[in-house]
Amino acid sequence: MRRRKRGFKAMELNLTRVDYLQVGLTSARCLCVLPSTSPKSQQKVVVGDHDGLMQLFNMKRGEVQYGFQSSVAKSITRVELGGALGTVQDKIFLSSGNEVRGYTKKGKQFLGFDTNLTEEIKSMHISGSDLLVCGDYVYNHYHDCQDSNYYLAADKINDVITLPAEKSDYLQATLFADKMKSLIPVLACEDRLLRVMRDSEVLYSVELPSPPSSLQLFYNDGGENGDQLLYGTTDGKIGLVQLGRGSAAHRWVLENGSGAIGTRLGGITCMDHHDITGDGVRDLLVGRDDGTIEVFAYEDGDESEPTLRFSTACSESITGIQGAVVGNAGYDEILASSYTGWVFGVTSEPMDRHMTSESGVVHISQESKQKIQKLRLEIDELQQRVLKERDQYQAATQSAFPGISAVPFFSVNDKISLNRSDASYLLSVEVQTAVDNVLLQSDVPIDLLDVEKNSAVVSYSTCDPESGNFLLATYRCQANTTRLEVRIRTIEGQYGTLQAYITPRLQPKCCQVRQYRIKPLSLHSRIHSFDPNRPYNTLTLKGQFTLPEMHAWVVFCLPELPERTPSGERAEFTFVSTFLDTQLQCIYGAGEAVFRSDNISTISILKDVLTKEATRKKVRLDISCEVSEESVVHALHLLHPRLEAQLMLAKQVSLIDALRELGSHETDTSFLSPEYKQILDNADELLAQYRKQPCHLERLYGMITDLFIDKYKFKGVNVKSRVPQLLEILDNYGSLDLQHLINFFQAQ
Repeated sequence: MRRRKRGFKAMELNLTRVDYLQVGLTSARCLCVLPSTSPKSQQKVVVGDHDGLMQLFNMKRGEVQYGFQSSVAKSITRVELGGALGTVQDKIFLSSGNEVRGYTKKGKQFLGFDTNLTEEIKSMHISGSDLLVCGDYVYNHYHDCQDSNYYLAADKINDVITLPAEKSDYLQATLFADKMKSLIPVLACEDRLLRVMRDSEVLYSVELPSPPSSLQLFYNDGGENGDQLLYGTTDGKIGLVQLGRGSAAHRWVLENGSGAIGTRLGGITCMDHHDITGDGVRDLLVGRDDGTIEVFAYEDGDESEPTLRFSTACSESITGIQGAVVGNAGYDEILASSYTGWVFGVTSEPMDRHMTSESGVVHISQESKQKIQKLRLEIDELQQRVLKERDQYQAATQSAFPGISAVPFFSVNDKISLNRSDASYLLSVEVQTAVDNVLLQSDVPIDLLDVEKNSAVVSYSTCDPESGNFLLATYRCQANTTRLEVRIRTIEGQYGTLQAYITPRLQPKCCQVRQYRIKPLSLHSRIHSFDPNRPYNTLTLKGQFTLPEMHAWVVFCLPELPERTPSGERAEFTFVSTFLDTQLQCIYGAGEAVFRSDNISTISILKDVLTKEATRKKVRLDISCEVSEESVVHALHLLHPRLEAQLMLAKQVSLIDALRELGSHETDTSFLSPEYKQILDNADELLAQYRKQPCHLERLYGMITDLFIDKYKFKGVNVKSRVPQLLEILDNYGSLDLQHLINFFQAQ
């Protein structure tokens, strides 16, 4: 355990961004800093990009000095440092396609290894003479370039790491019952599991709150015994687990959005440890896919979650982060790379140290003057080149000779992910150049929610739902915006396609289209534990279908499932509703599928969609349903606190304007009741919460109405004529109670 020295005051973090160079587009973890020869001395940096170019550089008198450059045919997907165990880790390894190459720090290639994987390498880790590579589903372990172990994962592999081989004696005794020495890899998989491997088998799995996206050894060495591992998730959580024999202990989890209302940050892309606060204890450096860089300090060792000490944001996804000394000797900094290829530092060097002030006159050092003059010359040269190329293009388009106007290609980094905390989807779109506008079109009803970090102006166009067009919204971006976030909420049972038309600020005008499937049970999320004590409704399907066919139908209905068919004779998955906390269990194989849920509406949606898909494929199904009356009451009990809270919020928001007007006329508001005083004091917070979920109450009304209709639909009774009575009860819910609503549901 590492604790801060008593009485030692950590330096106040005052960090400034300094740009070094721009390379091509970069993937996650393609930035590395070579170990320093002496403390606080300048270090060399290596970075690989999508153009297949790897560059090693260092800074000298503010100028970039290139060590060597090497190019490969395909995009570089990972850069790692390695070397013999117990020596300086200064050998450079890169993965590109299914090939791994190794270079010395002088640029000499000593390894060119074709792994013969059927998938492209997405993640890689080096430990001595052991090479670990992963594609989307395949994990391979090579020892001295000889194939040693292989594993086919049930879901996508996002990252791979091994516990430190230098501490193998303790780890072997702790994790394994026998004395055989073995490497201990850990796979971070999309199905919310860390898989601890031994050879080609899974030793055990560790369940996580969200899909892990990045792994890092605690303190860069696994802690005192080498058994502690940090993970970052796609929805922005950071956690520490301690691996043991047969199981793991969760030490702490740092939640995302624990600050002000609506303040949620992006997913974790990279992590590192470096003493940036200057107190002798390494701090946790975190890079996120929304451009946020954070520094966390371990105030009380690893017993409790770290404390945020510094945060800054850029407009692009962070793909690499390292603590280093790069710009000037003696000054620590956070070195980072972004998606569009910027390599920059957030340095502790005072930016005003080259400036002096006397009698109100600022004096700039000769070195700084030379830098400014050089930058001006570079800008003038670039402007002249741009004008020349533009004139040539205009002349070519107006020429009488037939010419070619090529549509420019641009890369788009997009992701849509479900946020379990508020049952909404976050769509992020990032382009390598400035975005002009993004047009969203949907053939199903969805709601667009506010995103605080979004500076784009949105405008809505009228749509004709009868033609299958429910949403047409245009986001007009400000100048130099390369990343846009949009938060949407779907309606379960309504499924279709959301399309994003992305137009960059390029000439000639061009556009790329991205499509996102809105699934029938879009607000369900994967979990690994099933509560058998709830009242469940059961849907059983039998027919002449295969396991791959049924799996394809289930993937069509539910998110967070692998496209690849699970191995074995049957598959089993469990989901939770992020909106209502009801559960769904899916067990299916060839010829039979069983679905259990404590929400009858979930079963109704599944029955309708699966029947439609089977009819389309001309597969005959035998369908049987077991409906539990208790499940309806159970679902109403789950809805009750949410309905009460939303009705109370709506009531409080409706009173704010009147209370504020009263407060503007009356200097003394002590005559107000405590309830009204509280509303007035928290008015901004209440309005922000209401704007964050503008249609929440209508969604709850819709879920209760669907529950009522679905309950009687399974009995063969049409109760749509009684829906107005149900809505009247809901409108007066504040003066009634839950039992009144239950009685209405149970009345024949």
